[in-house]
Amino acid sequence: MTDETATAHTWRPKRFMVIVGHPDDADFGPAGAAAAWIDAGAEGWLVCCTSGDAGGEDPTLDPMDLARAREEEQRRAAEIVGYSGVTFLHQPDGNLVNDLPLREMLVREIRTFKPDAVCCGDPEVVIHDGGGINHTDHRAAAMAAVDAVYPAARNPMAFPRLAMNGLPAFRVRRLYLMWSNQPDAWIDVTATVDRKIEALRSHASQLHDPEAVFARVRGRMREQGAAIGVAAAEGYRLVVIEQDPADTAEAEKA
Repeated sequence: MTDETATAHTWRPKRFMVIVGHPDDADFGPAGAAAAWIDAGAEGWLVCCTSGDAGGEDPTLDPMDLARAREEEQRRAAEIVGYSGVTFLHQPDGNLVNDLPLREMLVREIRTFKPDAVCCGDPEVVIHDGGGINHTDHRAAAMAAVDAVYPAARNPMAFPRLAMNGLPAFRVRRLYLMWSNQPDAWIDVTATVDRKIEALRSHASQLHDPEAVFARVRGRMREQGAAIGVAAAEGYRLVVIEQDPADTAEAEKA
């Protein structure tokens, strides 16, 4: 569902982090917005909780071989988008759990990179609007990311070992929740559509009919672009955790 009165969301972080469950999630997700932000001067970092070792259809395939291939695919895609780097947390694909060890790993990444904004899935989505079940790893990664952002990363007494090793508390200011049933911030990605598609093309192990996939992705971006009167957009559910004084003149959701 879109808002006919919506306008393009123009706030841009200086540094942002994308947290996802699998290799390719970031490219099906926020690659257009990430590329647009990077082109405008932002620095981005990608965190994949798993390496996609269960993301195949051949039960005889060695999961470690698949994981290595998918990590390499994601590194190539990340270079196309323009991320400064990628971290793989090597959690089990298909069995990701929002537990204390995963949250500590994500807090470590957040406190190390210090992003103004974090982009992740919407943890409230089980059934996508219009049909489709949200993968259990997507839900676990999303909830772990939200919990890591608030309160863990900003709590000086959470994971004190990190603080003692030079990673003190850090306050992320915004969350951008992708694949949400409640989008309220649309980012113009007209200039980066082709880069998103090229990033997706890197995931050859996952694309059985690439052109059909690309057509669906382009169609979705056109549909979301219509919400703000542009050729292509990505929609997010925006959560402003902490407003910076420099943003007070912003008229969008803040």
